[in-house]
Amino acid sequence: MGRPATISTFCDAPLSPAEGGAPIYDVLVIGGGASGLAAAITAARAGARTCILERDVETGLSILATGNGRCNVSNSRLDARRYRHPDAVREIFGTTPERDVAAFLESTGIATAEEGEGRLYPMSRRADSVRDALLNTCRREGITVMVCAEPKRHAIDPIGLHEFTVDQARLPLSHKPGRDDKARIRNARKALATADRLDHKVLARAVVLACGGTSGASCEVLNLPHVAEAPVLCPIACTLSPSGGDETGGRNLLQGLDGLRVDCMLTLMRDGAAVAFEQGEVLFRPYGISGIAAFNLSRRIETGDQVELDLFPEMNEQGLACLLARRAETIGTFDGSPRWFDGLLARPLAALVCDAVAGTERPLNRAASMLHRIPLRVTGTTEHAQAQVRRGGIPLSAMELDTLAVCPINADENAPQAPIYACGEAIDMDADCGGYNLAWAWLTGVRAGAAAAAAHRHGTSDPSEEPHA
Repeated sequence: MGRPATISTFCDAPLSPAEGGAPIYDVLVIGGGASGLAAAITAARAGARTCILERDVETGLSILATGNGRCNVSNSRLDARRYRHPDAVREIFGTTPERDVAAFLESTGIATAEEGEGRLYPMSRRADSVRDALLNTCRREGITVMVCAEPKRHAIDPIGLHEFTVDQARLPLSHKPGRDDKARIRNARKALATADRLDHKVLARAVVLACGGTSGASCEVLNLPHVAEAPVLCPIACTLSPSGGDETGGRNLLQGLDGLRVDCMLTLMRDGAAVAFEQGEVLFRPYGISGIAAFNLSRRIETGDQVELDLFPEMNEQGLACLLARRAETIGTFDGSPRWFDGLLARPLAALVCDAVAGTERPLNRAASMLHRIPLRVTGTTEHAQAQVRRGGIPLSAMELDTLAVCPINADENAPQAPIYACGEAIDMDADCGGYNLAWAWLTGVRAGAAAAAAHRHGTSDPSEEPHA
């Protein structure tokens, strides 16, 4: 991983009460992930004096974990049906979302290449180069970044400015450099946890909330509506009981498949009806299933659902039974040994099938049926640290979709108002794997940043940059 830009290379020095008056920014972006960087860059390009407030030790760190470090930046076919609220996505995205994403990425120096299923990756195939390109753009646009900082209190001052009390660690943090960037960031986060902290004032004419997946605290500070967040796009916890065994037996069966990868079709069953399908790679784990297909299905599951795993989706059950019968003619009668399936099934799966069909009258017909419908009983999601996105945040019902403006709870129409916008995971929206969530981050960040900059231009009669006492 290349060495990322750090706070000292392009950011203002940390502020403190001793430095006197509070700075006034045209646009304050709370959160420096993908959508926050897009919002800040867009606002700055529109002429707004822009600041990013980031709680972590550096901005853009969440980007490094995307696409297994390769960063699936978007998709060449941004189908609204891939999102939780497709009608809202159609309204927000407009008619040219693919072109709009490409234009933004190209403007920051990020060139893309397409892989399977329309997935777009940086030409470098490295997430750190995407982050570096965005931070380089922030530097060029003169964007201020305050790291290790988060809003603590908020009010609207008499002339309609957002007035924040910001809680920030005393910088620079003192820590060991580490043998690589991951170690350096880990050491910095440890230092942040014990660092002395300062309160200081920051004022802004418009705010963009971009703290993806953890927006609850900021929504409380800003008095904004908020839906509790929960991880999605993560592994599914389930038990495997093809013989109708108990839950403990189902977990033991999964233990025997741990680490096995298969390409298959997953069917989500609820009350006896199929409600969703996903095809792709599945990774068996002791707790259930992982992999892209399982991650996508995790957005739709409920505890008590059943997932049926089809190892031969290109064939029907009768065709598979015929294939097994021909196999018996070729290599000999099925003898109940997992070795009989060598060349067709991995040994752990073959052993599972053999156990399930043992003692049945027509074992190959039973095997054909089972290989099309291996039943998994859903108990929930798991391994939440692996979750690629979190569901929840600001509800769309509280937003103006054309600008992504948010209405505070019980706002007093007679009191001074200052605009607030939201983007990315701060909004209650999630989508399948495949670049759809990052596309949402870029496009909503650009829209919110543009709206915030426009609000500053059209709503400010005194553009003075003098410190506010």
